[in-house]
Amino acid sequence: MTHALTTGGDRGYLRIATEEAFATREQIDAYLRMVRDGSADQGMTSLWGFYAQSPSERATEIIERLLDLGDRRLADMDATGIDVAILSLTSPGVQPLTDVAEATAMVARANTYLAERCAAHPTRFVGMTSIAPQDPAWSVAEIHRGAALGLRGVMVNSHTQGHYLDEPQFDPIFRALADTGQPLYIHPQTLPDAMIGGLIEAGLDGAIFGFGVETGMHLLRLITTGIFDRYPDLQIAVGHGGEAIPYWLYRMDYMHKAGVRSGRYAKLKPLKKDFFGCLRENVLATTSGLPFPPAIKLMIEVMGEDRVMYAMDYPYEYVADEVRAHDLLDIPDTTKKKLMQTNAERVFKL
Repeated sequence: MTHALTTGGDRGYLRIATEEAFATREQIDAYLRMVRDGSADQGMTSLWGFYAQSPSERATEIIERLLDLGDRRLADMDATGIDVAILSLTSPGVQPLTDVAEATAMVARANTYLAERCAAHPTRFVGMTSIAPQDPAWSVAEIHRGAALGLRGVMVNSHTQGHYLDEPQFDPIFRALADTGQPLYIHPQTLPDAMIGGLIEAGLDGAIFGFGVETGMHLLRLITTGIFDRYPDLQIAVGHGGEAIPYWLYRMDYMHKAGVRSGRYAKLKPLKKDFFGCLRENVLATTSGLPFPPAIKLMIEVMGEDRVMYAMDYPYEYVADEVRAHDLLDIPDTTKKKLMQTNAERVFKL
């Protein structure tokens, strides 16, 4: 331990953690039902067949922490010096549910509950609205309702039963984001069956690799189909170091332009703004699950110091020394304050 972790800004900044999960009992029970009745896909069975059923210490502690939006969570924040948590319904939200009425009712209750807990702890909790993209029109109304409740962004857990937000039926969701001025956060979920291949048997389907591959692809689908040409002020955040896109950025930009010139792919069209412009003006990346100084410095160098935000990834990663790793980053103090505090304040309008 190099230094004590306390709240209140004793290091010159507050710590705002921007990808912090919660769950409802109703949600977990729905996942367990799907795993047991065989309606869950392979990835969800792998992930929630473990977390919702395993007696292991990791699984039981994570479920207990997910379900707590009160004293235990606040104590965990205090113990690691987290001043504010930006909360969202844990992945995959209600997006795997095939009964649309069940999905919309469940997520509406979760959003109302989250807003109530944020109101109970207004200096510690900030919430994001979760939606059911299965019903885009309902999701538009829920984005507006969430904004009226005081929620400060919109969470989507990547694909919805194999469908991605670049598909035209989801465009009203982006219009609602534009109308409310709220950011979209794309969080990973398990890969759809069409994509999961041999990852489960290799133990690579979840956060170790599969999550980042699938979510990075989702963001690339949006970029390459011109989402930021249509909505030039839209802000989209992704976690886990930008799901590796900052590292690959030069090659992705080069090959996209080569693909456009060649006419090889019908969906690849010229963009008003290239990949570098998108990442520096419209995409935000968080450090959730990646408290690794070389990766954080790379994100800041590639995307700019205004585009990177701190996140803990609670409760899936809850490690005090990961907070200290951020505190000890060898970057200018002004940049560190942006990373830990003021970028989140700007993005979520705190």
